Amino acid sequence: MAGTIEVLVPGGQANPGPPLGPELGPTPVDVQAVVNEINEQTAAFDGTEVPVTVQYEDDGSFSIEVGVPPTAALIKDELDFETGSGVPNEEFVADISAEQLKKIAEQKLPDLLAYDARNAAKEVAGTCVSLGVTVEGEDARTFDDRLDAGEYDDVFGEAEASA
Repeated sequence: MAGTIEVLVPGGQANPGPPLGPELGPTPVDVQAVVNEINEQTAAFDGTEVPVTVQYEDDGSFSIEVGVPPTAALIKDELDFETGSGVPNEEFVADISAEQLKKIAEQKLPDLLAYDARNAAKEVAGTCVSLGVTVEGEDARTFDDRLDAGEYDDVFGEAEASA
């Protein structure tokens, strides 16, 4: 009866109630042990919905794989707003600092195609564009150029020279 359960849980705040309890109840695993492990692994995403996969075996053993929330959810959570702009190129709903952008880029790095936080930040800035979020008070569409020009070297470190 080994199997897999996939759920969305609030980071660091999972509990034995729905959605976990009803899914795990019929399995041989210790539900509270699963909840504790999930909360430990998702603490960094405090309150943000996090995709979690629980694989369990007939002997009650289990493993947990924690996904990373969508980039837009991380941005909204970091800047504390509910919805993006309906007209993102004209109306802006929030402004993100380079430090906040780097924090989100580092969280998303395992799920992105980027090799480092510097390039991951460019991908996150792209999501800022579609949400109507400015970067350091300027249009997020110009972030890549400003980063490449060295404007944020104090936050991201200097870019390695390409050979």
